Amino acid sequence: MAVKMRLTRMGDKKSPFYRIVVIDSRKARSGEYIDKIGYVDPLKNPAEVKIDVEKAKDWLSKGVQPTETVKSYLVNAGVIEKSAKLSAPKTNDKKKKKD
Repeated sequence: MAVKMRLTRMGDKKSPFYRIVVIDSRKARSGEYIDKIGYVDPLKNPAEVKIDVEKAKDWLSKGVQPTETVKSYLVNAGVIEKSAKLSAPKTNDKKKKKD
């Protein structure tokens, strides 16, 4: 079973609220989850992020893979170390027009 740590959307229309959950990767975005790790409220300025550090470290030690967004929240919370590369590098290899 592939288990991931990802965001699930809550809240009403035009007022999103996200939970950070541990879920089977084959389940739907807002499907039944295994454990709730924390939440993110992007409407507050700055965005309010609450993460249960002990639960997050426990799940990461069991091999749960966080998504890129959740990984950035975990780095900001100090749960994991920032790796050299969080996402694929962006390239600017545009073809030049020959005159």
